[in-house]
Amino acid sequence: MISIIRLKMFMYVFVPVAVCFIYRWYKERKRVPNKGNKYVYITGCDSGFGNVLAKHLDQLGFCVIASCYTENGEDELKKNASGRLTTIHLDVTDSESVRKAAAFIKSVVGEKGLWAVVNNAGVSVPSGPTDWLTIDDFKSMISVNLYGVIDVTLSVLPLIKMTKGRVVNVASVFGRISPFGGPYCVSKYGVESFNDSLRLNMAPFGVKVACIEPGFFKTNVTDTALVKDNIRNLWDKLPQDIKDDYGKGFLASSLDKLDSRFRQLTDSDLMKVISCMEHAVSAVHPRTRYSPGWDAKLLWLPLSYMPTCITDRLFILTNPRPELPAL
Repeated sequence: MISIIRLKMFMYVFVPVAVCFIYRWYKERKRVPNKGNKYVYITGCDSGFGNVLAKHLDQLGFCVIASCYTENGEDELKKNASGRLTTIHLDVTDSESVRKAAAFIKSVVGEKGLWAVVNNAGVSVPSGPTDWLTIDDFKSMISVNLYGVIDVTLSVLPLIKMTKGRVVNVASVFGRISPFGGPYCVSKYGVESFNDSLRLNMAPFGVKVACIEPGFFKTNVTDTALVKDNIRNLWDKLPQDIKDDYGKGFLASSLDKLDSRFRQLTDSDLMKVISCMEHAVSAVHPRTRYSPGWDAKLLWLPLSYMPTCITDRLFILTNPRPELPAL
């Protein structure tokens, strides 16, 4: 009798959940028609996610406008894409560059409008303990990762409203939780907030706004050599009193921890992220948030919902510790 009751309780919970997942899977399979008439503007296409996404959407038939910071980035894309793909130079930290890119896009799309913008451009250094940094370190990263997202979005938002299209902002799972110091998490928290407010503001106009929150993936942003060089350079610039606070072994310990963490967590399959971006652009019913990566789903997001006293204790135990003098 008890086992029958338990079975019924299980079915009451399992069946509705299963139905919801099946319904969502079916609904999210639908894609928008007429891809050849839809223009997608992507920032940060020199390498990494932006580069792969530009080629992927081009193969799917979209008219891609790929912005690059370097001429080499533009040349590489032109060689490996169809004639539908157009490249432009863009510095997201320069409002004049952003304005010129928006004017060019308007001349290209005309009355068709712009279907989507994917704010992908971002940097990960300088990054380190907060008291190793200056306000200029924060400004330089926030100008790319946050102000650039806002500036680019506002520059083309009227064109997207014409099509009732999409804004796709690439944040990070570290826009939900801050396991390390510096401006990276600060900038990504800002992207999350901008994304949420924009989504609500644009809903009456039929514009859908989605946020991509990847975990650790193998791109230039997570290049181990780049991040380690950044740590060494910050350490070399520190005043002696701050070096004394942390102790002689802190730098070596930090580099060892960084190597270990990146080796354990970094995923080389960029298509996990690209598939989420593509879905946000092309699905009739996109999600509001995507969290690609096993570490995002199983580690960082669950931690972000835990009490602060637990996450603080965990990070303090697992992060490198200063060699505090004995009292």
